Amino acid sequence: MLGIDIRALRAVWTIALFAVVVATAYAIRETLLVFVVALFFAYILSPVVDFLNSRLPKRVARPLSLAIVYLALIGVLIAAGFSVGTRLVDEANSLAKRLPDLSQNFNGLFKLPLPAWLEPMRNRIVYAVQEPFRGGGQQWLSYVTSAGSKVLSGLSLLFYLVLVPILSFFFLKDGTEMRDSIVTSLTNERQRALLDSILTDIHTLMGQYIRALVILSIATFTTYVIFLSVTGASYIFLLSGIAAALEFIPVVGPLTAGAIILVVTGFTGYPHLIWFVIFWPCFRLFQDYVLSPYLMSSGVEVPPLLVLFGVLAGEQVAGVPGMFFSVPVIATLRVIYVQASKARRQRELAPMMLKQ
Repeated sequence: MLGIDIRALRAVWTIALFAVVVATAYAIRETLLVFVVALFFAYILSPVVDFLNSRLPKRVARPLSLAIVYLALIGVLIAAGFSVGTRLVDEANSLAKRLPDLSQNFNGLFKLPLPAWLEPMRNRIVYAVQEPFRGGGQQWLSYVTSAGSKVLSGLSLLFYLVLVPILSFFFLKDGTEMRDSIVTSLTNERQRALLDSILTDIHTLMGQYIRALVILSIATFTTYVIFLSVTGASYIFLLSGIAAALEFIPVVGPLTAGAIILVVTGFTGYPHLIWFVIFWPCFRLFQDYVLSPYLMSSGVEVPPLLVLFGVLAGEQVAGVPGMFFSVPVIATLRVIYVQASKARRQRELAPMMLKQ
């Protein structure tokens, strides 16, 4: 009719609708980020809540288990704040005070042997590393001060810290009902089955991924604390905490953590830099190729090149949070593609099965 192809019109409409959704999501990305963080936090608490649910009376199981988990969480956070948190703050303050004096240790640090191909560039390397600390380290101090002021300015951070657990509570309390209502809202039985399959796979994937990251982060913190303590490093808990936090950022995070620890320990008189250079790749091999594959199923696997692309693209879109969420977003898109392809193949094979 009028020379218009209905299929082409549907394709154009679908593309336009997708573009509008993407543009809207980008415009409200900060709000979406808060909800996604709350969802991830809910996935962390979900196994404990489900465990308590199975051992409490059904009439009060969900509310009571949520109350117990949140009270226990508050207790753990308070205990961690008084023990590890106090140590972290003390070490961070001590390191900040020592920044202007770090240049005094450069000469000893750069007397370490370098590979033969780097030896002619020793003076350039020394100058490049010393430059930020010239003038008493004021460039570093001003950067840290400005970064801290941006992070801690206003009441927005406190508001989000309170809002995320509240949103997580509602995700844990009403998540199943919300999922069921979305699935049952579709009238087409085939579409309903496809959506149910996609949501089930995404739920399994996210649960495995988030819990695996938490375990990997704890393993990183524990391993670094033990190694740095045994080898006599300074700022043990601070550096281990940084490494544990950066474990949540794929590829780039562990590399950044290793570089930070190498620089800080080297500039503060750490006598076993060579041992750390040997330890770090061995630990990463175990973490990335033994422990991580054991904790994550094949459904979470994403090609390394695609992970690196996602991390870089996520940083451009949403900064550090974008780097963290890049892998789950890519894995989720992979689940949707796989399930849609499977449903399409089943539709194509259905007439052939009926003929037989």
